[in-house]
Amino acid sequence: MSETIARLRPLRRLATRLEIRMLGLALVVFVTLSAASPFFLQTNNLLNLLDQSVVTGIVSAGMSFVILTGGIDLSVGSVLGVTAVLMGLAMPHLGILGGVLVAVAAGAGIGLFSGVLVARFDLASFVVTLGVMAIGRSLAYIFSGQNSISDLPPGFNDLVYTPILGIPSNVATLLALYVLAWLYLTFTKGGRTIYAIGSNREAARAAGLNVLAYSIMPYVVSGALAAVAGVLLSAQILSIDPLAGTALELDAIAAVVIGGASLAGGRGSIIGTLIGVLIMVMIRNGLNLLGVSPFWQGSAIGGIIIAAVLAERLVSARTGGH
Repeated sequence: MSETIARLRPLRRLATRLEIRMLGLALVVFVTLSAASPFFLQTNNLLNLLDQSVVTGIVSAGMSFVILTGGIDLSVGSVLGVTAVLMGLAMPHLGILGGVLVAVAAGAGIGLFSGVLVARFDLASFVVTLGVMAIGRSLAYIFSGQNSISDLPPGFNDLVYTPILGIPSNVATLLALYVLAWLYLTFTKGGRTIYAIGSNREAARAAGLNVLAYSIMPYVVSGALAAVAGVLLSAQILSIDPLAGTALELDAIAAVVIGGASLAGGRGSIIGTLIGVLIMVMIRNGLNLLGVSPFWQGSAIGGIIIAAVLAERLVSARTGGH
């Protein structure tokens, strides 16, 4: 009997892991939608699911870094919009690569601005990024002349549709970014420092960790990844809208929280975030296939998010928060 119990202990520990529980929830959503709609499992729809995951997924990866430190970044949607506009304006002069570099550098610069205000001057991240969100959206309108930019180079959409090992390049980019983020957060001193800051900032400072630098860095990552998402979105539709990314911050925050991260910081995983993104995308896709009115979709998604987070918190309390 004791031998049987000993054999079951590793399985019990595995079952209490956050990522396993969230993967279980994702499978429940997948099976439910498969049964509810005959179109859900069609190949075109499954490819569409992957495609829809790219922009939200990349932005959510950056949001994970910020939330792990106990912060929040409400500016990601407007950063996507304004950096995409800057890219569109730069491309006629610098080419595709130059335009992309301008966008990513601008996103990182905006993130650096937010990070310094939050970490160096101890301002509330909610207030700082809310202000940056308003500034970014305003500048997107000003720079674009309140018009969409559609005269983009035809070869630009190769960034999305060129297959890499049989996988569309935008999906491959998403997966590569998550692998890099996972490796960094799991195996590097910087990753451990980010978790330590989110768990107890003063204890991390007392331990001699570079709290200032690693409190700023997540905002730089978040801004740069928002710009990358804007690049791929623009390449997909060969157009840039100054309104692009509106309300994207809400989807990103929801995906990170559904993935099991704590808004207080110090708890969560990049794998959980990816699962949270897939859950969000499946729910939206399923509601569309079921013909649910767009006016009701927000209520349905909001209710599912609250229920998922509440269930996760109750389970985490029983299992010690693993």
